[in-house]
Amino acid sequence: MTSNAQNSAWLAQNHDRRFAAVVIGAGQAGLAAAHELRRRGLTPWEDFIVLDANDGPGGAWRHRWDSLTLGKAHRIADLPGMPMGEADTHRPASSVVADYYGSYEDTFELPIIRPAHVTAVNDSSPRPAGDSSPAPLILTVELPANSTDSAPPRSIHISADVVLSATGTWSQPYIPHIPGMENFRGTQLHTVNYRAAEDFRDKHTIVVGGGLSAVQFLLELEQVTTTTWATRRAPNFSYRPFDLEWGHHVEETVRRRTFRGHTPPSVVSTTGIPQTPAYLRAVQRGTLVSHGMFSEVLAGGVGYNKAQPEPTENLAIPESWQPYPAGTTIEADVIFWNTGFRHALNHLRPLHLRERGGGITMASEVDVAREPRVKLVGYGSTASTVGANRAGVRAGREAMKYLERSSARD
Repeated sequence: MTSNAQNSAWLAQNHDRRFAAVVIGAGQAGLAAAHELRRRGLTPWEDFIVLDANDGPGGAWRHRWDSLTLGKAHRIADLPGMPMGEADTHRPASSVVADYYGSYEDTFELPIIRPAHVTAVNDSSPRPAGDSSPAPLILTVELPANSTDSAPPRSIHISADVVLSATGTWSQPYIPHIPGMENFRGTQLHTVNYRAAEDFRDKHTIVVGGGLSAVQFLLELEQVTTTTWATRRAPNFSYRPFDLEWGHHVEETVRRRTFRGHTPPSVVSTTGIPQTPAYLRAVQRGTLVSHGMFSEVLAGGVGYNKAQPEPTENLAIPESWQPYPAGTTIEADVIFWNTGFRHALNHLRPLHLRERGGGITMASEVDVAREPRVKLVGYGSTASTVGANRAGVRAGREAMKYLERSSARD
């Protein structure tokens, strides 16, 4: 097993090599894709490599907070060819998953180079006169500086016949703009910045967002402080059980949008919040009761200046929606934004894949309609632990089909 520094040095020395495939990202989707490429005959280091922006294995999981365990989160799906086994529910999920992914990389000798940040993917066209072969894509990659001081990263260029982009969403946290938020004297943070509930002790916290992250944080924070829940709509408590049929329904809803080129919908709009006994008790305690969305941020809190919909009996849990009337002001020490993420696709911007509305039209769950040389892994309907696994395998298969077609045309 070679070190990160050795792998980075190898890539810098071989930057003029044209790879058949490059996988960007070594989370669940990226590892599944890399495994499929190897299984179908590509040789690691010679035919394909995996570029990961992280310092070590684990994908986005390595950044999760210590209180999150696999007993509290959805269980991650087994990677192809190597089941995870029974997870230790007492250790942080960040450590458990990092160990599993690291073992997977070693077992299948996957060609991981890290940290390697892909900043751009460009088309190498036009090709020389008389060259009818498919043009490769050019990747701009930032590698750590040779020295250990604060020197800037090195930037190199490599080429690939096909790129499998599995960059997830964790590096693209989303915070909506609310007037006055720059004037807030307290602390503002996003889900990605959370470390421990103790950091919030005795600090009144406004938790923003209607998804499961916000719900779980509200339950965790009520042990150390008071909270206010802020959502744009009434909490979406779901009647239906979160079973396999439900999962297929959610994926189909998202798939229809991405096949039309629309942006993927938010998770909570398609999944809802399960009516577990713990959540229902939290509603009765007043913890999981939304007071609507504030319209401005003040120096010492937030203001509700707009009328909001009244609770109705049509809601699954009517008592979970008690919006503040216009004119209400709430003092706060912390605003905690659990407002989701966007897909990390800025490196693909030079290829102009997005439609006017911001989405990317997909020909399948992994194939981009406009660009057959790019496979999106874990985008849209496959942005889940099970979906990412499936997408990785399919992306590897479709990438091999593309390479075979390209070879036949040469």
